[in-house]
Amino acid sequence: MTQTNDSPGLQILSLWTRLHRKPLGSWIFSRFAGRLVPYTGSIRSRVQVLRPGYAQVLMKDRRAVRNHLGSIHAVALVNLGEFTSGLAFVTSLPSDLRGIVTELKATYIKKARGPLTARSSFDPSDLAPDTEQMTQAEITDSDDVVVARIAARWNVRRARD
Repeated sequence: MTQTNDSPGLQILSLWTRLHRKPLGSWIFSRFAGRLVPYTGSIRSRVQVLRPGYAQVLMKDRRAVRNHLGSIHAVALVNLGEFTSGLAFVTSLPSDLRGIVTELKATYIKKARGPLTARSSFDPSDLAPDTEQMTQAEITDSDDVVVARIAARWNVRRARD
């Protein structure tokens, strides 16, 4: 991404807007996000929908994200949920605010197997500097059954000039 005065969220949305309708655009965007944030890239998720305050991200079931019980590892689920809720959150931030995750909470409901979809929405109406905000991602399996909920607490501060 080029350096501008825009917020990181606006830069992310701008790149998404330029790429997602092109052939392989969603895949290219997702790989770029994974290279920008290497740990997030380890789950090889694919952003499907992105707009201010909303994200939907797919993660395929593959050996690299599995645990010894034959289901998707708990930390891979947290990674997917944090990435998804983070996209929803940062794309809704005005240019004068930034946020950083200070707490993650995972609720595991069912063993996760197969392709998973994480969805997160965030309403920015209460955003203000020097506050904490909560976001949540709900992760469902291919039958649309909820397998996990990931909650993230964000510390919101003014952006540095």
